[in-house]
Amino acid sequence: MSFLRTSGGFMSNRETADFYDAEMLAVYWQTKPDIIKRLLPPPLKPAEMPIIFAFVADYPRTNFGSIYKEAAVFLSCEYEGIEGGYCLAMPVTDDMALVAGREVFGYPKKLANIHFRKEKRDVEGWSERHGTRYFEVKAKLNGRPNSPEFIQLVAERTGGTPGGSKDIIQVCYNYKHFPSPDGNYFDYKPRLIREEVVFRPSELKLGSAQLILQSSESDPWGELEIEEILGAIYLKGTNSMLKGYVVAELEHEKFIPYSFLKWDIKI
Repeated sequence: MSFLRTSGGFMSNRETADFYDAEMLAVYWQTKPDIIKRLLPPPLKPAEMPIIFAFVADYPRTNFGSIYKEAAVFLSCEYEGIEGGYCLAMPVTDDMALVAGREVFGYPKKLANIHFRKEKRDVEGWSERHGTRYFEVKAKLNGRPNSPEFIQLVAERTGGTPGGSKDIIQVCYNYKHFPSPDGNYFDYKPRLIREEVVFRPSELKLGSAQLILQSSESDPWGELEIEEILGAIYLKGTNSMLKGYVVAELEHEKFIPYSFLKWDIKI
C-alpha cells in the first residue's frame, strides 16, 4: 500500500458504479411552478409538470467498496429537450461515497443521519442533520397511490406496469464546481454534468405516502412546498451509475446564487 497509485481515477477502471440488492423508497409531489423556476440554474428549464421527487435508500453492497445509506431530492427539469432531475441535496452516511459523488459527478452531498426500514408493506425513511429531521417519508405499498395520475407517471418511466422487468433510466443533472483558493469565484466555469442511473428492479411496488419536510439553517427542505403528494414507489434490485459528461458551462457570476448546496452557510 502506498500514497502513490497507478489507477487513473474513480471511474477509470470500471464502466459503472454498481449498487447490489439496493432498496429505495421514492416519493413524488407537485409543487408551485415558481419554486422550481426560481431554484433551477440556467440553462436548465422546468419540466412540463412542477414535480419534485425525493428518495431514501439503503446500499448494502457496491463495486467500489462503500456500504451506506443515502437520501436525495430532485427538481424535474429538462435540458435541450431531455427531461431529468436536478439534484438540490444528497445526504449520505459514508465519507468516501460523499467524496466520489461530489468530485466525480458534482452531486451536492453532505454527511447525515439516515434511517431506512421496510416491514412487509410498510416502508419508512428519514434524514436529519444538526438535530433537524428535515425529510421524513412513510409509505404503504398497497398499490393505491395518493393520486391516480401517479400510476400513469410510473408507467411512462418504467415502460409498463409495476413488476415489469424493463430497466428504468433516470437522467440526473448536477453542476460541478469548486471555489478558487483566492476566494474569487471558482477554479473554472461551473460545468453542467449529465449522468444517467439505470435501475434494474427485481421488485417494484407502488403505494400511498405521507411526507414531512422541515427547514434548518443549512438544509432548507421546507422550501419545497407540497401542493399535492402523488405517491410512492419502492424499488429493490441492482442500480448502475453510468459515466457522466459535461453538457454546458455557466459564467461565474451567474452561478454564484446556486453554488451553496454543498455547504453549511451560517447567515
